[in-house]
Amino acid sequence: MSVPGAARTYEVGSVDRGEVLRYLGYRDQLIDEGLDARIDEVVARCLAVSRARGVTRVFEVAGRDERDGAPVVRLSGTALELVGRSIDEHLDGAVAVGVLAVTAGMGLDAELRRLSLTDRVAQVILDAAGSAVVERAADAAEADLVAEAAARGLFCGSRFSPGYGDFPLETQPVLLAALDAQRSLGITLSRSLLMSPAKSVTAVVGLFERPRGTVRASCAACPCRDFCLLRRSGRVCRS
Repeated sequence: MSVPGAARTYEVGSVDRGEVLRYLGYRDQLIDEGLDARIDEVVARCLAVSRARGVTRVFEVAGRDERDGAPVVRLSGTALELVGRSIDEHLDGAVAVGVLAVTAGMGLDAELRRLSLTDRVAQVILDAAGSAVVERAADAAEADLVAEAAARGLFCGSRFSPGYGDFPLETQPVLLAALDAQRSLGITLSRSLLMSPAKSVTAVVGLFERPRGTVRASCAACPCRDFCLLRRSGRVCRS
């Protein structure tokens, strides 16, 4: 099991080609052989220059109240507070909250900048592939939280990121500080709250005393499957 709060490197050796096409805006259009081969070539390059890393921590829920009419989930041992009806509903019944940050690394940013000057088609494909890579890194970090939850006799919900619903993007600075993500992962924020490296993701995950609905109803359909520490030991997270 990973050490909570310690940065980890994740082995992302492949991405779902359908996800790359989705990020490219593919809607069942015909793809000619030349573009098809180009996508495969750029995806391979993306995997070569990316370095997927992440950090997670778990905080107990200290209480719930309201501020200016908005629900607030307060966490123990951190200045991080989760504000908004969307996140309040998502974490309804949670006794703890897992917090994660992941990045695909600066190598990918450098390649995107290079291609912006030399090959705009490849840049667009690489950008889509990078989005797929960082989501796989988020799956890996979530798998770490699933294992941490199981060690506590708890069950994970699904991840939810700042900017979804009314969960404010302004949460980002305190969330990243709670993970010490600048030091451990090199993630920084612009004044407009955009993360650098660009292909970085933050999210929170509720930990519950009972399984949540159909989340991870089977290992076969679980996005965390390839990184699951429980499955490797012959266990599941649903019981």
